[in-house]
Amino acid sequence: MIQHKKYPWIVVALLWVVALLNYMDRQMLSTMKPAMQINIQELQSATNFGYLMAIFLWIYGFMSPISGLIADRLNRKWLIVGSLFVWSAITFAMGFAKTFDQLYWLRAGMGVSEALYIPAGLSLIADYHTAKTRSLAVGIHMTGLYMGQALGGFGATIAAEFSWQNAFISFGLIGVVYSVVLILFLREKKAGGAATETLAGEAAASTAHLNSAAKSFNRESLFKGLATLFSNISFWVILFYFAVPSLPGWGVKNWLPTLFSENLGIEMSQAGPLSTITIAASSFLGVIFGGILSDKWVQKNIRGRVYTSAIGLAMTIPALLLIGLGSSMIHLVGAVFFFGFGYGMFDANNMPILCQFISSKHRATAYGLMNMTGVFAGAFITNILGKSSDAGSLGKDFAMMAIVVVAALVLQLTVLRPKHNDFIEA
Repeated sequence: MIQHKKYPWIVVALLWVVALLNYMDRQMLSTMKPAMQINIQELQSATNFGYLMAIFLWIYGFMSPISGLIADRLNRKWLIVGSLFVWSAITFAMGFAKTFDQLYWLRAGMGVSEALYIPAGLSLIADYHTAKTRSLAVGIHMTGLYMGQALGGFGATIAAEFSWQNAFISFGLIGVVYSVVLILFLREKKAGGAATETLAGEAAASTAHLNSAAKSFNRESLFKGLATLFSNISFWVILFYFAVPSLPGWGVKNWLPTLFSENLGIEMSQAGPLSTITIAASSFLGVIFGGILSDKWVQKNIRGRVYTSAIGLAMTIPALLLIGLGSSMIHLVGAVFFFGFGYGMFDANNMPILCQFISSKHRATAYGLMNMTGVFAGAFITNILGKSSDAGSLGKDFAMMAIVVVAALVLQLTVLRPKHNDFIEA
């Protein structure tokens, strides 16, 4: 039997591994470009590489709100299991790719399958945790994303030691196996109730849930839920301040190894681990600190989560200037650490802040829309920075992103004034 007092944290632990695999499988491509371009010559162009990274983001972005709508209506456990299995199988298949076109369409497929995870995973964690532990729980889950990003940085090292094909094949197999672990131990959280206890009971509950969802789709228009979100001014503000920091956020994820290699004059096999470990370690500390601070601050001040997030965003502004303009190891590593810590504080509080304005009925949909705006911003900046790298202006364009973060910070502090720790729809 599941011990209910501990199970909310077991859910975080189970999904932490999924989050790690989610980011590791998508991230390791960014550091394996030198090894892969030997076999696939189109990757010698940074612009083409930018297209390869961006197609994932465009597909992922378009799928995110759809994934949220699905997660708000269907069993999230099976959505998560299916998502993990499919993207892991795609990662496995990438090890056998022979052409740029094959890689391109596999990345597109990965965008579809990985998009199904985040709205379902975060809404499940938010349902299992109250306002007293929600930011910390989300923050711990986010460390899985950062750890995956860090391990993805070793893609170039593995490729140099073995081959890029073996890297994709090995990590794909790990994800397929872990999907079986989730089938055995992950449980859906019934609305207003506890987790289902057994696989048999869950299967029955899932069937009932699917029938209910089918009726819901027929009885209640999906547009009603979207209208509820888009008539909420605070949600528009959340969309904007989530999207704008995603410009440097995705820029760092996809182009930081290249920036380190170019500015420091080191091989990608060194630049990849150095850059991704630095950003992952600092973000890890940031989400834990930001989660603990936010959970304590919101008990005394209803805007505590907003303030915690704002402090994190403010830290990224000088960091971006140094990342873009710094030319020494100390400058770059220090700036990236500062950026990661601040971005972690921001990241840990996005879903908890959303919970202050949006009811549990629409949170996965809302986060899916947030994810879409953030990812589209990421796709846009990934293409721009690919061209910047070819033109030799990558560092300068990194520094310019600090300007738009200032605008997001001002809007966040001016407009977001929650009245509840956990919004409940009347």
